[in-house]
Amino acid sequence: MTDRRRATALSRLLLASAMGACLTTACGVLPGGSGGSGGTLTVMTFAPMGTKATNMPGMPGMAKAYERWVNANGGIHGHKLRVLTCNEKNTPTGAADCARQAIAEKAVAVVGSYSQHGRAFMAPLEAEGIPFIGGYGVSSEEFQSPLSYPVNGGQPALLAGAGHQLGKACAQVSLVRPDTLAGDTMPVLLNAGLRANKMPDASDIRAAEDSADLTPQAREALADGSAGGPAKDTAKGGAKDAGAGSGAGTAAGTGTAAGAGAAAGAGAAAGAGAAAGAGGAKDPAPKEGKPCVTAVLGERTETFFDAFRRLDTQHRDPQIASVLGSVSQALVDRTGGKESPFEGAFVTSWYPVSTDPLWAPMRKVITEQAFGDDTVDPDDSGAQTTWIAYTVLNEIVQRFKADEDVTARKVARALNESEGVKTAGLTPDLSWRYQDMRAVAGFPRLVNGRVSFQIVRAGRIVDQPGEPAQDMTSTLEQAPRSA
Repeated sequence: MTDRRRATALSRLLLASAMGACLTTACGVLPGGSGGSGGTLTVMTFAPMGTKATNMPGMPGMAKAYERWVNANGGIHGHKLRVLTCNEKNTPTGAADCARQAIAEKAVAVVGSYSQHGRAFMAPLEAEGIPFIGGYGVSSEEFQSPLSYPVNGGQPALLAGAGHQLGKACAQVSLVRPDTLAGDTMPVLLNAGLRANKMPDASDIRAAEDSADLTPQAREALADGSAGGPAKDTAKGGAKDAGAGSGAGTAAGTGTAAGAGAAAGAGAAAGAGAAAGAGGAKDPAPKEGKPCVTAVLGERTETFFDAFRRLDTQHRDPQIASVLGSVSQALVDRTGGKESPFEGAFVTSWYPVSTDPLWAPMRKVITEQAFGDDTVDPDDSGAQTTWIAYTVLNEIVQRFKADEDVTARKVARALNESEGVKTAGLTPDLSWRYQDMRAVAGFPRLVNGRVSFQIVRAGRIVDQPGEPAQDMTSTLEQAPRSA
């Protein structure tokens, strides 16, 4: 087993070295190749910045660093890259304004962007045939629109993966999530993973998206752990039994995601979903294990767990958990490293751990081109998603003929017809052809359901021992429609 791990580490290091060499040569897989007909390719990256809820400044920051780096190395297939950035403001109006700017500037794609407001930005982009490549996965439209090309499984894969991760360790689970429209899908998705491990549905505890005081939710989560089972309905911000007994409950709430994307992939959906126990099936009997609490609140996740720890005066120490984005290495470092309250926390991610050698090329670009921009963190899931999205854009443009004009509709056509777009091992090969679509209710364009399971150990987010990466597509295919 030790030899196998050493061999795996060596192979990844060699791959990273090869990718690093591509930084100064025209390798086809990694962006930055030269040649072609010349001209300028205009693209846009947008994300919320300076808002009271979710903020993702690292995504536009990563896009601009990429622009500087790729142009210093000959552009993309001989084309100079022009990256527009836009503050989406975490509002439907802001998202629509960014889309209209992309149209006005004749962008050939929107790349590596974040917005909860899929309806606001996808409709204008669809009208002009502009593809949306590598969104963060926080709106249902990203997994439904024929012009969206997701690079990860978004919130659906993360939540189902979290259910799988917790289902092996917990007697019962409490989910603390934003009381928003996107947040309403979270219980359904988490419960899909729990039920696949013969676990009862999680208690559903809702919190206002911009709440500064999460003590009531923390108190409710502790009470759920003491009671040993899913909580009953409560009148305000409370838990909702998402399917106990007959399994006919529904996940309720309105609004938009709380940075589960900034976090973790906040919500994918537009509406309440049927509970995971649909069809009249009984909840599985509680099994032995400790109570678990998972919070998917984006930037408010820290606020919740701070309140949770202060209220846990009896030191019950339930297992805590979250998803990529809601918990990050920067958060662990900021809250004490080895002494952080997140020590021992489970984390579900789309990608390899940030210390994996596969990220070395991205880190090199950040070091060289974003040295003065502290918003660009190589450990940040937003920056990582943007890097992968631009990698996809590059490989697609490399497939154009040398003298062929690159337009938005031609880029979309190439994406629809291409197979096996590579991302240097950071994701499975990606393809959005009709035959690659999955039978996931509400999320047909989810083509990459892979998640990795991680844990905070000695102040670092590392791979969880004995839990290899897993494709959650089959689990999601069996879940009830949630969007």
